[in-house]
Amino acid sequence: MAEAKLDYKKAYPDLYLPKTKPSVIDVPAMGFIMVAGKGDPNEENGEYQRAVGILYGLAFTIKMSKLSGSQPDGYFDYVVPPLEGLWWNEGEPFNGITVNDKSAFSWISMIRQPEFVTPEVFAWAVDEASRKKPELDMSLARFETWHEGLCAQVMHKGPYDDEPATIIALDRFIEEQGYASDFSDDQEAFPIARRHHEIYLGDPRRSKPENMKTVIRHPIRTA
Repeated sequence: MAEAKLDYKKAYPDLYLPKTKPSVIDVPAMGFIMVAGKGDPNEENGEYQRAVGILYGLAFTIKMSKLSGSQPDGYFDYVVPPLEGLWWNEGEPFNGITVNDKSAFSWISMIRQPEFVTPEVFAWAVDEASRKKPELDMSLARFETWHEGLCAQVMHKGPYDDEPATIIALDRFIEEQGYASDFSDDQEAFPIARRHHEIYLGDPRRSKPENMKTVIRHPIRTA
């Protein structure tokens, strides 16, 4: 019998499958491949779409290393975790509610990595993926261990443009529970700051907008 693949969404439902009613979570440290950039994520062949291509190119290079005889120590089979994103605007507060100009976005696009991925494994993947996909600049990616910490989160169902109503409900919950939002004022991408955080559980290319599911997570502190 084939060994079951680890699906992080199913194994850690508290991180990936919250309810539509907001809740508080203390997010542990995890390893991510990340690409930072700026601009409208909907721009065809734009910076964001290229970043996503880099992320998946590296993620699947690591996952499929078992077929090349280069699998890392401690390797186990798994489902590639979902795409995630940190979002902010330079020069103004950003909590995801007021979006006047998507071209002004700054972002970090990222995919969680299994526990066996180390900086050395990541460096091997960059070399391997660069050889197989020379049209993508794999040097833009970096491997980071990130401890997000105390947050409030909620599941948003529906189109991305309908997120503000869900975020307003999340903000109300944060205040009612005696917390305050804890967004960073730092405009630099790294070191990683506390941002508006989204986890994408569906593929917008294949799902109807009304069926999309997005985890929305905001950093908080005791008020």
